[in-house]
Amino acid sequence: MQSRMQGQRTLQLRQNSCIQPKWISQKNFTFGAATSAYQVEGAAHRALNGWDYFTHRYPERVSDRSIGDLACNSYDLYKDDVKLLKRMNVQAYRFSIAWSRVLPSIEPFVTIFHWDVPQDFRRRIWRLLKPTYSDFKNYAELLFQRFGDRVKFWITLNQPYSLAVKGYGDGQYPPGRCTDCEFGGDSGTEPYIVGHHELLAHMEAVSLYRKRYQKFQGGKIGTTLIGRWFIPLNETNDLDKAAAKREFDFSVGWFLDPLVYATYRPPPMPTQHSVLTDSGVTIGFERNGVSIGVKASINFGFELLMLIANALADNGRIQFQCSHLSCLKCAIEDGCNVAGYFAWSLMDNYEFGNGYTLRFDMNWVNFTNPADRREKASGKWFSRFIAK
Repeated sequence: MQSRMQGQRTLQLRQNSCIQPKWISQKNFTFGAATSAYQVEGAAHRALNGWDYFTHRYPERVSDRSIGDLACNSYDLYKDDVKLLKRMNVQAYRFSIAWSRVLPSIEPFVTIFHWDVPQDFRRRIWRLLKPTYSDFKNYAELLFQRFGDRVKFWITLNQPYSLAVKGYGDGQYPPGRCTDCEFGGDSGTEPYIVGHHELLAHMEAVSLYRKRYQKFQGGKIGTTLIGRWFIPLNETNDLDKAAAKREFDFSVGWFLDPLVYATYRPPPMPTQHSVLTDSGVTIGFERNGVSIGVKASINFGFELLMLIANALADNGRIQFQCSHLSCLKCAIEDGCNVAGYFAWSLMDNYEFGNGYTLRFDMNWVNFTNPADRREKASGKWFSRFIAK
């Protein structure tokens, strides 16, 4: 009964007021903002990646038929990005390094892979349907060698579920494969093959970092998952409860269970899955919806949990962030070990599948002249919230 009451308290959105950060020990909690390389960098003079090919060849797959060749031009305007971060009072910046391309007093949280597979690589290994983890391991090691003395937080993969399902289940992301898609595919099998290879790639990178670099570089490494949570339509109905659990298993447990328990849903692939257990200490959740809470922390025993991407594309953005931070306070009080909160995104950017049609970020960008950037009301609010 007590656990249920805690859960209800954690799930309650406080619409009338917002908590202040005094409940957080700044020494142990990180506020940050986030972006990804393809969505903000521009400067397309690098090796092609899958999104370059996909958006140029099949523009109809993007809402406004746009491409990310310029985006926010952060490749050239990175100093302006730093100014935005400093103005917002954030302590950390989560960004990705483009696989196809190989800031002071702000802690870098580096995503190793945020869906931008090199196009030539994608062709060579038949679009992630063959094992790619050794190549990913080599790429990760290059980053550890070059940047490990300055980067103390590594994120191996961003939302492996999204790449597997949207790239190989419904064809919305490169390479656009699915059952009955013009590029071919099998929605019933390919997402699971790709997801399995993503898990193995994560494992290889984590194992490498722990064995060769972690001791003297002193960093942490983990992954990020979609943090969906499902509630039974009728909490007294066993079928409804089973349906909620089943949906969680398919969207979150698919990747979380192998990392924590070395068990698979769906059934196991090859025997390599046994080495996935404890292959990452930092679990980041990217979520929009019902609040996380004590149940998730207890069931999976996270050493460290961060809420690393939170966004809403409407005028209620400030209240949205405020409500979620209130629930985050409840989750921490209920025993969930949450160590950080990263708002998505630092600035308007090129949204995968939607181009420039969505602006749910904290700083406005003029996409015809990306040097023209202006702080939105939500950015000012977030800055004041952190600074108090």
